[in-house]
Amino acid sequence: MDMKLEVVILPVSDVDRAKGFYVEQLGWRLDADFPINDGYRIVQVTPPGSECSVIFGEGLTRQEPGTLHGLQLTVTDIVKAKEELTGRGVEVSGPFRDETGAFHHAGDSHRVPGLHPERASYGTFAAFKDLDGNEWFLQEVTERAPGR
Repeated sequence: MDMKLEVVILPVSDVDRAKGFYVEQLGWRLDADFPINDGYRIVQVTPPGSECSVIFGEGLTRQEPGTLHGLQLTVTDIVKAKEELTGRGVEVSGPFRDETGAFHHAGDSHRVPGLHPERASYGTFAAFKDLDGNEWFLQEVTERAPGR
């Protein structure tokens, strides 16, 4: 049985401000904005090219705003992706790689500035945060690993 990740729930402090960031600033597609009743609102947005959406709103999660760290988006050209985001007014750190050559450590530790020396697929990252401090990573993937 296939199991596909469909939605990630994002804790935010201000729904309209988050909607402005994700839709107007990042340029993500607005799929839905359902004000169900007082204290319960669902906003769904989707990054360009993604099959997985992000939902935020009111009454959706007990998590504190800004507590999601390590959300990840894949891009085929991390330099162009950073240029696009910074052109939209988003502060992006990187590109960087982890000193171990593996995924990346939590926070800023073990980061080596710059692109992966061979520009190996899965080897280069960049990061940005939304207005609440939820942290997103970009990972450059130019060739998928077998079976992916």
